Amino acid sequence: MAERIVVTGGAGFIGSNIVAALNERGVDDILVVDELGRDEKWKNLVGLRYADYQEKDEFRAAVQYDRLADVDTVFHMGACSSTTETNASYLVDNNHRYTRELCEWCLEHDARFIYASSGATYGDGSQGYSDSDEVTPTLRPLNMYGYSKQMFDLWALRQGVLDRIVGLKYFNVFGPREDHKGDMRSVVNKAYHQISETGAVKLFKSYRPEYRDGEQERDFVYVRDAVDVTLFFHDNRDVSGLFNCGTGKVRTWNDLAKAVFSAMGKPPKIEYVDMPDSLRAKYQYHTKADTAKLQDAGYTGRFTSLEEGVSDYVKGWLSRP
Repeated sequence: MAERIVVTGGAGFIGSNIVAALNERGVDDILVVDELGRDEKWKNLVGLRYADYQEKDEFRAAVQYDRLADVDTVFHMGACSSTTETNASYLVDNNHRYTRELCEWCLEHDARFIYASSGATYGDGSQGYSDSDEVTPTLRPLNMYGYSKQMFDLWALRQGVLDRIVGLKYFNVFGPREDHKGDMRSVVNKAYHQISETGAVKLFKSYRPEYRDGEQERDFVYVRDAVDVTLFFHDNRDVSGLFNCGTGKVRTWNDLAKAVFSAMGKPPKIEYVDMPDSLRAKYQYHTKADTAKLQDAGYTGRFTSLEEGVSDYVKGWLSRP
């Protein structure tokens, strides 16, 4: 039976949660695409139902030579998500050119194309956090990862195809199935393990006077909410464009750390440590998704609070044997 849904990065964090959510709907006619390599992300596929698995290079060749079976929807979550990756050529090829190839195939074959952009495209936030098409060209990402995502957003805008595809600017997503991400895991995941081992959590000091240590702000999104937003655009094929995927609320790293301590039933103990010099010029002190466009598109889902999400993650996933 031909695969009707493709999830690239399907063994990764958001991708595997999309597969799990589709399974909950009774959908398992899914082609999972990824690069399993030598890390532990294969574990994210255990217990999930899908029709087949394909390595990224083989899949990419199938796209380039038009050898894909009939497909209804492509969730393109596959990308290098490391904000510290310095190989710009690799990021351009993996995060931009690959996305463009797959997008062009979907447009040609009338398949729904939903891809992962990033809140990292907003840089230091000096241009605001609006996902309107007028603002997109003005953004200045702080790192090459963010710029590689911005490159495709700009290409789609210039080509006039955003009325036929969906891009989602995910903000700070956390939750189950991120264990394989190493240093790119959420601070919730890192904090849980730090507290389990030492009883304390380490957060970066602030280097801007208007922010106290640990009071740097983020828009934290529980992964189940991120998936719910993503599937909204799968269900509503008449709605397209570039959208923020965030709660529209800011919380601090201190808030997050205290939520982890609370979920673990331990008293807060936070230590503030120096930020590496390599990060200081590229560090975001504030992010907050403008959700007006998402709401105008008809999305009415309720976002999980930081405390609820952290509690569910810690008790339902991280503390499991």
